[in-house]
Amino acid sequence: MVDFVLVIVAPGQGAQTPGFLSPWLETPGLRARLSAWSEIAGLDLIAYGTTAEADEIRDTAVAQPLLVAAGLAVAEILFGADSPGGSPGVVAGHSVGEFTAAALAGVLTPEQALTLVRERGQAMAKAAAVTSTGMTAVLGGAEDDVLASIERHGLTPANVNGAGQIVAAGTLDQLAAFAAEPPARARLRSLSVAGAFHTEHMATAVDHLRTAAAGLTPADPRVTLLSNADGQAVASGAAFVERLVDQVARPVRWDLCMATMAGMGVTAVIELLPGGTLTGLAKRALPGVATVALKTPDDLAAARDVIDKETAQ
Repeated sequence: MVDFVLVIVAPGQGAQTPGFLSPWLETPGLRARLSAWSEIAGLDLIAYGTTAEADEIRDTAVAQPLLVAAGLAVAEILFGADSPGGSPGVVAGHSVGEFTAAALAGVLTPEQALTLVRERGQAMAKAAAVTSTGMTAVLGGAEDDVLASIERHGLTPANVNGAGQIVAAGTLDQLAAFAAEPPARARLRSLSVAGAFHTEHMATAVDHLRTAAAGLTPADPRVTLLSNADGQAVASGAAFVERLVDQVARPVRWDLCMATMAGMGVTAVIELLPGGTLTGLAKRALPGVATVALKTPDDLAAARDVIDKETAQ
């Protein structure tokens, strides 16, 4: 029998779209859960996920708690007490999705994750307001050429996502010069984000988050938990939280996370709400791996089928 290896992944900022929570509100328990978590986040998560405009949910202080809450709420539907799967075996999150992953792995409680991500979002929004910065996705081109061009323009490869996608980050002037002289055979796409995340421009946010996390006593992960820093599994909860703090100003190496998944023999990937971004990367970088992106409740059946296969092993 071939081993079945399922990975649950949580998307990062930019995955949110207006109204993405609307189809989920009649799912039993979800509205009540998000209402309770709204008190912790200091935001009306239901309103932001249903009626808010794109510019409103682009706000870093809104987007980050919204994404973590949405991912955890849907994970609870999949892996709650009535689910045969119990809990995922391997989890990973992209950027702020690491907070979702940390809660799924038991390193933080959902309430701790939301409290900490509230502080992260507010601190990163404040840091982004200091200097006019942004991020640009680079699609295609030879990786060495892309990285050399990013360095030449004084930018940071803030996300190395694999599957031919690297995100450059820096000041708007630097990004404009980069766009005027793009790497060969590469397409550039400006991202709708508030600043240069995962760069030196987020240094003050790192300091704030470290203070906010100081009183936590994280548990060690009960499942395999991959880190954006180097793609490796982290066995210590305290070490993972330290990485969460540092990662605010360090590049996301999603390419290395997917390389680790490949080394584990991953056979299926389920992406939590709002799904699509990470499963898209997986389809290109992990050929032959089954993927399910949770976008609406209609996707739950396919996700449960995958979980049942893992449980049957």
